[in-house]
Amino acid sequence: MFNLSSNFIKKIKKFFFPFYKNSELKFVFKKLQQGFQNESKVAMFVGGCVRKYLSNEKIDDIDIATSLTTEQIKEKFKDTRFKVIDSGVKHGTVTLVSDKLKLELTTLRKDVKTDGRHAEIEYTDDWQEDSERRDFTINAIYLDIKGKIFDPQLGVTDLKNCNIKFIGDPQKRIEEDYLRIIRFIRFSLEYVSKIEPTTIEAIKLNLDGIKKISKERILSELFKILRIKNFVKLNKNKNLKDIFLLIFPELKNLERLSKLEAIMNKSNIDREILLAVLLIDETNNYEYFLHKYNVSNDLKESLNLMAKNFTQIQSNKKFFLKDLKKNVYFFGKQHLIALNILYFSNSKKVKLKDYFNILTSIKKINIPKFSFDGNYLKKNGMENRSLPVLLTTWCLFDWYNPLVQRAIRSPIFITKVPGTYGAAIHDPSVFWSSNPPEGSCARTVITP
Repeated sequence: MFNLSSNFIKKIKKFFFPFYKNSELKFVFKKLQQGFQNESKVAMFVGGCVRKYLSNEKIDDIDIATSLTTEQIKEKFKDTRFKVIDSGVKHGTVTLVSDKLKLELTTLRKDVKTDGRHAEIEYTDDWQEDSERRDFTINAIYLDIKGKIFDPQLGVTDLKNCNIKFIGDPQKRIEEDYLRIIRFIRFSLEYVSKIEPTTIEAIKLNLDGIKKISKERILSELFKILRIKNFVKLNKNKNLKDIFLLIFPELKNLERLSKLEAIMNKSNIDREILLAVLLIDETNNYEYFLHKYNVSNDLKESLNLMAKNFTQIQSNKKFFLKDLKKNVYFFGKQHLIALNILYFSNSKKVKLKDYFNILTSIKKINIPKFSFDGNYLKKNGMENRSLPVLLTTWCLFDWYNPLVQRAIRSPIFITKVPGTYGAAIHDPSVFWSSNPPEGSCARTVITP
C-alpha cells in the first residue's frame, strides 16, 4: 500500500481540482465578464488566495480584483442567488455571499494620498497601477479564472524563495500604512523568510508610526501572528524578535517559547494559551496588556483566572498532585490543561515527562454530573425562582454550608441559558458572605 505524504496529496488536488474551477466562482466570473471581450482584464483573483494556492496551502478567503465599479457589480448580481453587501464601498469593496461561497470584490485603484493609516484612492483600469499600491510582492500575484498567472511584481519568484519583499521602496510602503510592519513579521514567520538589511532599517525608522494605528487593528494582526505554527521559533530570528518586542513589550516572556516547541505536535496551543505564556508572570504585566488593548470580556476573564491560579501554583506544590481532582472539579479540564502548559513553559525544573504525566492525570479525571440543568428548570416553570432556594427546597441543602457554596460556584456546572434566573456566579475566587437576593438575574445556571 502506498504511503502518500500530505504535501503530495495537496499537489495532486491542486493539479486536478484547482480552487478556481469551483462552479460558484465560474458563475461569478461569467457575470463579471458579460459584455467584455478581453476576459482577463475584467476580473482576477489576487492576494492570499493566490499565494496559498501556489504554496499548496488551505484557502480560507477569496479576493477578486476587478475593473468594474461597485455600482456595476451590484447591477450584475441584483437578480442572482448572490447577496451583495456594502462592506467597504468607500474603498471600492463589496462582498458577495451565497449559500456556498463568500468573497470580496475590489475595484482596481491607486493611492493618491496616505497618512500611515488611511489612504485617499483613485479608481483605475490599469492592473500594473493596482499592483504597485499593494504591500508585498507575494500579495500582488494575480490569477484569472482559467489559471493563468499575471505577476507584475515578480512575486512568484519571491514566494518560491520564501523572500518577503515590500513592493518598491520599503520606506514608502511602510509610510503608506504602518500596520505593514506587523504584517511583515507575520509573513516572515509564516514563510521563514530571509530579511534584507534595507527592510530592517526601514522598519526601525518607522516604528513610532505604529502609534497611529488603532488598537483593534494591531490586536487583530497579533492574533493572526499567534496562530502561525512557526511563531514558537520567533526567538531564533533576532531581527524579528527585536521588532516584535518593540511593538509588544508586554509579551516579554519569549524565552518560554523554546519549551513549547517540544509539545507543539502533541498539544493544542491556541492563541489564548500563547498569550498566557507570554504575559503571565510574577509582575502585573498581563494587567497592563489588558488595559492597553480592547480584548473581549471572555479573554479578559480567562487570563485573570489563569493569572490567579498561576500564583496558586507558585505557592502550592500540591496543585497538580493531591489537589488536582479538586482543581479540575472547580476550574474545568481545559483550564487545567492550559495551566499545565503555562507551568511547564515557566519552570526549568519541570521536565517534559512531568508535563505529560500531569496532562494524562487531568484527562483521566471523571467529573460528576448534576441531575438537572438550566433548561430543565425553565421547562418546569422555575425560571423566576432563585437557584439557591431551589437547591435548598429540593435537595435539603444547607445554603450556608461552605461545601454547598463551593459546589454551586464550580464552573463545571455552569452553562449560559439566556433568560434563566439563578444565583450562580462566574468568579470562583468569590465567596458569598450572605444569602444572594432571591430572583437575582444571573447569566449562568447549573448544568451537567
